[in-house]
Amino acid sequence: MTIPFTPFFERLVDATGINTQMALAEALGVNRSAVTQAKLRDAVPQKWILALARRYTLSPDWLEFGSGSPRPALRKSAAAARLSPVCKIGRGPAERPVSVARNGAPFRLDQDLVYVPKAAARLCAGGGSFETGALPVSEHPFPRQWLAKMGNPSSMVFMDVVGDSMEPGILDGDMVLVDQSNTGISPQVVLAVGLEDAIYLKRVEKRSDGILLHSDNGAYPNIELFGDDLSTFRIIGKVVWFCRDCRFF
Repeated sequence: MTIPFTPFFERLVDATGINTQMALAEALGVNRSAVTQAKLRDAVPQKWILALARRYTLSPDWLEFGSGSPRPALRKSAAAARLSPVCKIGRGPAERPVSVARNGAPFRLDQDLVYVPKAAARLCAGGGSFETGALPVSEHPFPRQWLAKMGNPSSMVFMDVVGDSMEPGILDGDMVLVDQSNTGISPQVVLAVGLEDAIYLKRVEKRSDGILLHSDNGAYPNIELFGDDLSTFRIIGKVVWFCRDCRFF
């Protein structure tokens, strides 16, 4: 069944911060041309519906058909069901989420956790990764209050790092948390950026005539972007946290 582009995009604008085709492309991790082609064909790929519904906690049926409520009353994935502690009510099979004390206040797992998606794309700390799949491959539960200290919880995404150009701070094999709502340029922060179909992990510096991409590892030269190069450059978001396996200890 064909999903018309215009009503789909209007619903997306109403429910999220996406209000341009470029913003939609960035949210999906695809080229702007892919969005343009979808609009020209008046056909939205089904996988875009699923990816956006999971990322923005939207009802797939509402996003696709406009039916029902934009957001489900309760978002509880299979992973959440496995992680949430439960208690038996009487002798029957009924179960309900448990409120866990946190600083004297009740902590309801269903309400206070954010399920951060991990994208199929891999950020390259090196020459650029062409693995830019948009669909999430897993979800990781984190306390909403903790995420909010670093940025916008609803815009967070995890991505794997490949390469050593950002060593010694960020290593090959690390997983970084990217806040896609924070796209400000500053040499003091590490950004996930896209250039054509490749995505990188770099520090970004604005120049009067272009943009300079820096690596923390001095063995890698700077990448200079001028003129037409800038038309394919985009900022995915700011790296706000990272984690790694204890493989070196």
